[in-house]
Amino acid sequence: MKLKKINRLSLALLIGGMLIASGCSKDFLTPKPLSFYEPNATFTTEAGLMSAMAISDRHLKLYWTTDHNEMLTLGTEYIFSELMVAAATDKRNMLCDVANMLTPTSETSYQNIDRTNSIWYLWEETYKGIMYANTIIHYVDGVQELDEATKNTYKGRAYFHRAFRYMALVFQFGDIPLVSKLLETPKQNYRSTKRDAILQMITRDMELAVEWVPNQNETGLIGMVNKGACRMLLTKCYLAIGEYAKAKEQTDILINESGYALMEDNFGTFNEGGEPQTWPITRNVIWDLHRPENKLIASNREVIMGMPNRGAEAESFVKMLTMRILYPFLFDNRVQTKDGKQALLNIRRNTANYDVNYDYMRAMGRGIATFRPTAFQTKTLWRVNGLMDETDLRHSSTSGNWVRMEDYKVNNRESSEFGKPLTLFNPDNGRLLCSDTIRRWFDVPHYIFYLDDPVSEANIVGSDGHRGATNGSVADWYLYRLPEAYLLRAEAKYYLNPGDATIKDDLNIIRERAKCTQLYQGAVTIGDIMNERARELYWEEWRNVELKRVSLCLARSGRPDEWGNTYEMETFDKQTGTDDQGGSYWYQRIVHYSLYNKGPIEINSTGNSNPNYTMDKKNMYWPIPEAAITGNKRGQLSQNFGYNGYNPATPKWETWEEAVADENISE
Repeated sequence: MKLKKINRLSLALLIGGMLIASGCSKDFLTPKPLSFYEPNATFTTEAGLMSAMAISDRHLKLYWTTDHNEMLTLGTEYIFSELMVAAATDKRNMLCDVANMLTPTSETSYQNIDRTNSIWYLWEETYKGIMYANTIIHYVDGVQELDEATKNTYKGRAYFHRAFRYMALVFQFGDIPLVSKLLETPKQNYRSTKRDAILQMITRDMELAVEWVPNQNETGLIGMVNKGACRMLLTKCYLAIGEYAKAKEQTDILINESGYALMEDNFGTFNEGGEPQTWPITRNVIWDLHRPENKLIASNREVIMGMPNRGAEAESFVKMLTMRILYPFLFDNRVQTKDGKQALLNIRRNTANYDVNYDYMRAMGRGIATFRPTAFQTKTLWRVNGLMDETDLRHSSTSGNWVRMEDYKVNNRESSEFGKPLTLFNPDNGRLLCSDTIRRWFDVPHYIFYLDDPVSEANIVGSDGHRGATNGSVADWYLYRLPEAYLLRAEAKYYLNPGDATIKDDLNIIRERAKCTQLYQGAVTIGDIMNERARELYWEEWRNVELKRVSLCLARSGRPDEWGNTYEMETFDKQTGTDDQGGSYWYQRIVHYSLYNKGPIEINSTGNSNPNYTMDKKNMYWPIPEAAITGNKRGQLSQNFGYNGYNPATPKWETWEEAVADENISE
């Protein structure tokens, strides 16, 4: 069957207004009831169910795209990891001093903390996603025109959407309210349900989803939840609850029995990049793999599930701002040459001094660096066996996949340095030539972040005038690819038997595809697995969630981390402090590899001129927003350990069955 993309947005519009009127507004959970709906006849037909499923699918990609024109939601996940930090140093309240700035009352709207995090968005929007899924589950059995198998397919896909969001919430926020159904009357007496209870519920749901949801090749519809995606999520559920053998079994099926295969050769359409004369790309499989036009085509055998976000109907899709948000802020006089000139100019194509060999704005976009990678992500991470792997295509500047600061050449003809590489220091006197090394000096995985921007490309006279400027791009994105199945299998094997000699094989097959010279030899640590995840799944995985899931797995299994630390279930997420001892595996990765807890960094910026990056062990979980607690007027939600309002005596539901039963009790 020929695979085709489907435009479901028009169907979603059928229910958009109703959903907004019945609980989707920005004051969701504050101070109104946790759930408030008005049943509607729309959902008594299959068209209505398709509409609800369409909005669920579309909602999923919003985490990767934007909730603001200077923001990518997923950036919040990454600044709570070892791979990134907030970098918008012109914002005085930039979320860098997390240990002191993040409180239950700091997260009250979309506009908090100067737009350098989306914690509120990740709370509110994720509960909306749960609401969309519950809408389908609530109404599907009443649709008379459907047979039982079709009803189960809808239920299975809805279970996936709900489980995906609960998996995120329990590792971001810990013990949270469980909302499993639509309510006919408002409910304001929720209790928190324990993390492990919710994990048990979504594991049961995903077992059913794997049984009920068809394979993608049985439907021909790209972008809808399929059996392979359900297996991936079920694998993570099994890992989280300690069912490691079952997790390995699911990955074995994905790898060996589901028709997927790693892409090892060039395929699809070759995109030359923004301006090949400025920044040439030597065609390679990693570049092809991450081109939006190749991500969801039938010949891409390693995509398990993707999120359509491009094509002729792109005006109805969502901006993808990677070239705006994630590239360094370069085009002003705060990056200079050694003779005191502005190093990089925005030279428009309609001017006499335009030179196609130096059109960096078209080639790399007009970055503003809301977030920046850590030195670990750009440098140390790529060392294997104690050596920098020079042939890894995922870190290759010679192929064009990776952009290093010294790859830029001065394009200001008034400078004596014209045509020479940028330098951070003046070699003659040691003077720093970049005013803000946080925001203006870092390397970029160009093969991931480069996107076509047809609107800006067509605008040759505007104020930005070049690709990757302010309009954003439309781009299909990956949710799950086969390499993650190999990495999850390696992880399951580690918990079962750290001495398993085949663990390295699951990492090396990914490295071999990337043309790496350095392959793993002998025993593999959990750190090796997490490092390979960081190399292969950057800006695909939810890094914070995955680190915290692994933190739970290490505590539950008793296995050591790469430094020999072991963790206890009772204490790994119940500690405070910013020292380098104790805490969770998530915390240890952060203090070992990131900028956090290293002291203030002196920069010359008009905003946060002396950023102090701190992270506390208690930030293992984000605080439950105070607005959600006060909105639950007749009940009591539990605040997380270490934050104001924490009370260990606050009652919680021990099992998901208790929480669900309570939803059936009117106030």
